[in-house]
Parts: sequence; structure tokens; C-alpha cells
Amino acid sequence: MTTLRYIFIGLEVVLLFNLLIGVHELGHFLAAKWRGLKVDRFAIWFGKPVWKKKINGVEYALGWIPAGGYVALPQMATMEAIEGKPDEAAAEPLPNVSPLDKIIVAFAGPLFSFALAVVFAFIVWGVGKPVNGTDDSTTIGWVDPNGPAWKAGLRPGDTILEIDRQPVKHFAPPSQDSVMWRLITSTGTNIAIKYSRDGKEDIADVVPFHRETKWYERKALRQILIQSVSKATIFEVATNSPAAAAGLKTGDEVTALNGKKIYSSEAVNYAQQEMSNSVVKPLTLTIRRGNEQFDRTILAVKPVLPTNTIPLLGILSWLGDTNTSLIHPNPLDQIRESVGQITGTLGALFAHKGEIGVQQLGGAVMIIRVYSNLFESDDGWRRVLWFSVILNVNLALLNLLPLPVLDGGHIMLSLIEAVRRRPVSARILNSIQSGFAVLLIGFMIYIAFFDTGDWLRSSRADREVPVVFAPQK
Repeated sequence: MTTLRYIFIGLEVVLLFNLLIGVHELGHFLAAKWRGLKVDRFAIWFGKPVWKKKINGVEYALGWIPAGGYVALPQMATMEAIEGKPDEAAAEPLPNVSPLDKIIVAFAGPLFSFALAVVFAFIVWGVGKPVNGTDDSTTIGWVDPNGPAWKAGLRPGDTILEIDRQPVKHFAPPSQDSVMWRLITSTGTNIAIKYSRDGKEDIADVVPFHRETKWYERKALRQILIQSVSKATIFEVATNSPAAAAGLKTGDEVTALNGKKIYSSEAVNYAQQEMSNSVVKPLTLTIRRGNEQFDRTILAVKPVLPTNTIPLLGILSWLGDTNTSLIHPNPLDQIRESVGQITGTLGALFAHKGEIGVQQLGGAVMIIRVYSNLFESDDGWRRVLWFSVILNVNLALLNLLPLPVLDGGHIMLSLIEAVRRRPVSARILNSIQSGFAVLLIGFMIYIAFFDTGDWLRSSRADREVPVVFAPQK
């Protein structure tokens, strides 16, 4: 049943991904037909076609590289590196088309992507977007005692108000006014973090660090080793474990450790980890079960399997904060937020002394991974609709960048043609387009290398390893 579920998720991801590509290319196709341009091919995905069929003089094809699509228009700047060389029979001279027609055809793709984003935004407005209670919280749930935030004085329970004098309203991206986004896009040697504790405000001067990475990993961005607040609700307890012997079960919330309030399950995980190289001491967990609250003192023991595991309590996984509700953001706010995210990313990419480079960008593999994860989550189809708004706005705006191969490049070349009153040399144009097409394909492969590596490493880390405890005597 699990295999069948993954197959269905895979099909959903492929269909949705192709819908986004297809709608964008449909804009070019319909505009070309409207303006009387010759259309050689309508292709989804790049590379040599694995399927093709000719209908009314237009070849419809499916490539083997799942990274985009194109409409082959011989009267516009061709891209042989992507589209392939035209057939001899189809290579007869064609009449020139006006710069205005070229601009209309080039602009139609981003316009259709943006229109699809608006459609998705209206659907999200109607069906709702799931949000967690912690999404709008900037309260710290965990601070690594060995990390830079702890050394600067930040503690679990502190509420972050500003980072480098910029107010924050959320903890995690994609919002630009989130704690994590402000941290990774900060440029100073030190990061000034204004926070509130017990009603009093103060400022911590934090020196971020970078995790060491291998040559095949993306360069790590700056970190201060903090996590957001989240309920420490038990999801799974191992059979025969100390936690099971203490009567803990799914749904129990750990509210305190050794009498001290905790704001995240990481506090319990860290307490176990700390005993790996020292004497194992009993831990007292304060448990909330419904309206009842009680303490349980538990001594961690080493499981039988895996043999190299540290002493554990037997809490295999945590449920976290399940206080999810539906909000209905209006379409204008969704579009405005999506535009802000892409402009913010581009701004950070080209910022002076900024650490975000092209290596941190995501491509087709990352998009497929995100969609897969969203489909697997609770209310996944609602989250997919919301993400599709962001993705289509990104697709529209990125394609308008004035770079050869992109739609914005076609528009720029058409404007140059209009000013010069004659088209750019076909030989020069083909060289420019083919050169940038090769660069684009190389860039996509480069990004896909890191996206795939991240996905594989994440899958290995998430792989469940059975934890087996000996029966209690």
C-alpha cells in the first residue's frame, strides 16, 4: 500500500509540474498562432524527444530532460542546443515578423504563468491555506548550548523582535520578515538581535558561523544554532523502553525537564546526547495528558539494536505542534508576497557582501522534491496550491530577466531590432542563443547536482532505523 501511495504521489507531482510548464508554453503557442508565426514544435521537457506526434504541421513532443519546455519558432531567435536543428524540408526562408509580434509572443509565456498564479491564488482564497500556530511566532524553542546564540546570551523562551534593526514576524522562510531569512541574508560580522525576556528587551550581539561542507555539498550559510518554539508531544514510544515502562504514550506532551520548562523536544534529545560520554542520570519529565499533569523520572538505557546507539529513553519520534488552522489570504496578498520573495531572493543574490549565491538556488529537482513533501503532508493538496502560486510568479518574473534564451532576452533583442530598424544578424543571433542555451543547460545540471545530493542525504537521514530494547526485568 505504501508503494502504491508513492506511485500516486509521483504521478501527481509529474502532472502538476507539467501543468506549470505546459501553461507557460501554451502562452507562447497561442500568441504565435494569433500573430501568424510558424510553429515547428511544442515541447514539454528538453532533450531528444522520447515521444512526438505531428498534428496540423506542428510537432508535439516530450523530451527526456525534465527541466522545462519550449515552442520552436523559426522566425524568432532559435536555440538549436535545446530545440535541435530544423529539418531540411522545414528550413526554407520565412518572412520576417515585426519586433512587436516577437515581443507579444515572448511576453505571452510569463503572462500565462502569472495568470495561472492568479487562478491558484483564488483557489487558495476559497479552500484556505494551512498554518501552524508557531508559524507566526518568533519565540526561540531551542538554543544549542555550544553555539553562538547561547554564547551571546540568547535562551529558549526568548522572543526575537528585530534582527539588524529589521522587525521579524515569523520564524522560518519563505517570508522575508522571518528570523531565518534575516539571519542568512545579514552581511555584518556580528548580528544584532533584539529580543524580549520576561517583559524586558535587550540586544544580543551574535557572531554567526558556517558549518563545514564537502566539495559535493552546497556551501553552508551562516547559522547561530537556534530553533523555533514547538510543543514536545510524543508520537511514538519504543516497546520495552524506559519510556514505555514509565507509562508514556502517544499524545503526551513534555512540558518540563528536571523541573525546568522546555520549549522544544530538542531539550530532551540534547539531555540524552549529553549523557553519551558521562554517567547516565535519571531525567524527570513533566507530562501533560489532557487535563492531567504528572512527573515521571526515567533512567535511559542502551538499546539492544542498533549496537552503537547511546542510552535512550525510548521516545522514538515527536509529533510537534499540531495546532493547525486554515486562513484565507486574499489573492492580492498572495501575489504581493510571492513577488516579494523572488525580488528579495534576487536582491540577496546580487547584494554586496551577501553570502547567497547561485549555488543556493533550486531547480527542477528541488521543485519536484518540495511538491513530493507537500503531497505527503497533512492537508497536502492545500499546501501544493499555495506553493504553486509562489512558483508560477517566480516562473513569470525569472523568465522576464533580459538574458538570451529567456523570454526577457527575446524581448530585449526585439527592442534592439526596433531601434536599429533591422534584425540582428541571424548568424550572430544563433551563436548568442546557442551559447547561452549551453550555459543554461550547464547551469541546470549544476543546480540539479546539488538538489539531488540534498535529497539523497535527506532521505538517508530520515530513513527509520529500528530501535530495539531488551524486555524489562
